Amino acid sequence: MAQHGGDPTTATHDGPPRAPRRVLVVEDDPQIVRALVINLRARAYEVDAAPDGATALRLAASRRPDVVVLDLGLPDIDGIEVLRGLRGWTRVPVLVLSARQTSDEKVAALDAGADDYVTKPFGMDELLARLRAAVRRAEPTGPAADTALVETDTFTVDLAAKRVRRDGRDVRLTPTEWHLLEALVRQPGRLVGQKQLLQEVWGPAYGTETNYLRVYMAQLRRKLEADPSHPKHFVTEPGMGYRFEQ
Repeated sequence: MAQHGGDPTTATHDGPPRAPRRVLVVEDDPQIVRALVINLRARAYEVDAAPDGATALRLAASRRPDVVVLDLGLPDIDGIEVLRGLRGWTRVPVLVLSARQTSDEKVAALDAGADDYVTKPFGMDELLARLRAAVRRAEPTGPAADTALVETDTFTVDLAAKRVRRDGRDVRLTPTEWHLLEALVRQPGRLVGQKQLLQEVWGPAYGTETNYLRVYMAQLRRKLEADPSHPKHFVTEPGMGYRFEQ
C-alpha cells in the first residue's frame, strides 16, 4: 500500500496543538500492520500493534488508546469477543477492519459496539478518513454547548455529563450512538434529515449511507425505548429522516 500526502487533521485544528493521538492496531497480518504503522506515524499518530486478541486487551488497558483498529480474524480469539471485552469498560472508538463482508457480520460487529466497519482490501486514504471521523465523534464538545438535561418517561439524557440513564441505571452507548442521540435530542420535535444526520455523525463525505442510520437507530431504540418495535421517542419519517419526541 502506498503512502499518501499529509494528514488533513493537522492542517484544520484551531488553537494550540494537541497531544498526539494514540492508535492501537489489532491485526495478525504483518504487511497490513507495517502499512498502517508507516502511514499513521507519518501523520503524527502514536501507534501500538497487537497480533492477537489477548495482547490487544492488555495493551488497551495499559496504553489507553484514543482509537482502536480491529481485525476480526485473529489467531486466538474472535475479534467480536475482543470488541465485547473492550466495551465492558471503555467507550474508545473501534474501527473494524475485516475481510468479512456479509451484512450479518457487519451488523454483529456494530451490535457488539463497533463504531465503523471497513472491509478488506481497503484504501488507505478511506481508512484514515474514517479513523479521523471516529476520533472526532468521540471528542467532547465545548462546555457552553452542553447545558441541557433531556428527560422522557423512559430515560434521561445529561448532555453535559454525556450520560444516559434508564430505570435508574446508566446505559452504555458507543461514541457513534451517543453522537446520533445527541444530534436528535438537541432538536426535539424537529425532523432531522437523513443526509444531515449522516454528515453530522459520520462526516461530510457521508450523505447516502442510510443503512448506517437504520442500524444505529435500531440500537438506540433497543437500548432506550420501552417498546423498540413501536418507538415512541425515536420516530422514523420514511424517506426523509428521524424525529425525537419527548
